[in-house]
Amino acid sequence: MTPDLVVLGNLLVDDVVFPDGRTRMAEAGGAVLYASLGAHVWGARVGIASWRGDDYPSVVLDALAARGIDLAGVRDLHGPGLRTWLLYEGRRRRVVHRIEGPAHEAACPGADLPPAWSGARAFHLAPMPPAVQRGLADALGGEGGLLSLDPLIPLTGAGLAWFRELVPRVDVFLASEDEACVPDAEATLSGLATGRCRYVVSRRGARGGALLDVAGGEWTAWPARARRVVDPTGAGDAFAGGFLAGLLAGDTPSHAATRGVVSASFAIEDWSAHGLMAATPAHAQARLAEWFG
Repeated sequence: MTPDLVVLGNLLVDDVVFPDGRTRMAEAGGAVLYASLGAHVWGARVGIASWRGDDYPSVVLDALAARGIDLAGVRDLHGPGLRTWLLYEGRRRRVVHRIEGPAHEAACPGADLPPAWSGARAFHLAPMPPAVQRGLADALGGEGGLLSLDPLIPLTGAGLAWFRELVPRVDVFLASEDEACVPDAEATLSGLATGRCRYVVSRRGARGGALLDVAGGEWTAWPARARRVVDPTGAGDAFAGGFLAGLLAGDTPSHAATRGVVSASFAIEDWSAHGLMAATPAHAQARLAEWFG
């Protein structure tokens, strides 16, 4: 199968700590899990490129495969994988890698994808160290597909220098409050949109988000939507998957963003990826019609 969208990134085991002291230990996570499901719920054909540790729950990978998500790009580390503490502090969170796992760079995929995947219509670089993302952007930028990037580090200091290099190499740049932690985030993000960059997305969590169509030079905002909030983990990644699925379906950028909002809503309505796992294309279309007409 040639996927519509290839998602490259990490499969993580998450230990989640919420501000009120609640914890959720050993949850299957990773941006590729949420982004792939966020796109799949719209009927996009998705392939995942990642490394999995022996400690990553096989039942979750089996569930992805059962939904038709192609795991041909997932390889075994033959040892423990990445495991992180997700520490929520108000609107933002910190990610702390546990010391017994491999180095982050060692658990990131390369550009040696299954041959059939070279014809994918889009490639999404989930949060990974910026040097890894730059190598992947250089390797995949000539494949002809849409190339999108979600940062790992804040857009300040050395991070800003990295993304002045990276953003011009991609078509879509998505940042959250965790990364765009500067006083005038949208001005900073606008300044990065050079080269081939066509769209910039600012995800603001509970405050919704905004999209810059670089050709038009204007930002379009939207509110957050959800029926209930249980666990915000993975919402931004699910949004990215839904947004890219919309672009691949021929949506206008603003309409593609509404698909992202719906995908994110499924992510936050249950623990881990359970809400996205339970959602179907029919559920997504119904919610889209209800909320956005």
